[in-house]
Amino acid sequence: MTSALAVVQRFQQALQSGDKAAALRLLAERFTFRGPFDHFDRPEAYLAALDTLQPVIERIHVKKIFDDGNEVCVIYDMVTKTDIGTSTIAEWFQVEDDRIAAIQAVFDARPWAHLFAR
Repeated sequence: MTSALAVVQRFQQALQSGDKAAALRLLAERFTFRGPFDHFDRPEAYLAALDTLQPVIERIHVKKIFDDGNEVCVIYDMVTKTDIGTSTIAEWFQVEDDRIAAIQAVFDARPWAHLFAR
């Protein structure tokens, strides 16, 4: 059994390198994502949403990673190419059977609200 931290780190590396197939293999079939704007219950929908976000990301700067059993928390700055600038984000990962079963993202959504107005 692989540590939850190693699973999350492999997932992040796959995303950084653009290897969607590797990223998808690290997400459980019964996957959920919850964030201020989006909720997904399928890994493919989550990865598709990340594809739409990718063009505005300049870089990700990981500030801290905490792990506790099957849970990992990653705190990072997402530096954008937009007037939004930098957003500090915390993501809470839950890993089951060497795959990410759930991610919850927490951040100040106010600077992003105009992009998601419906």
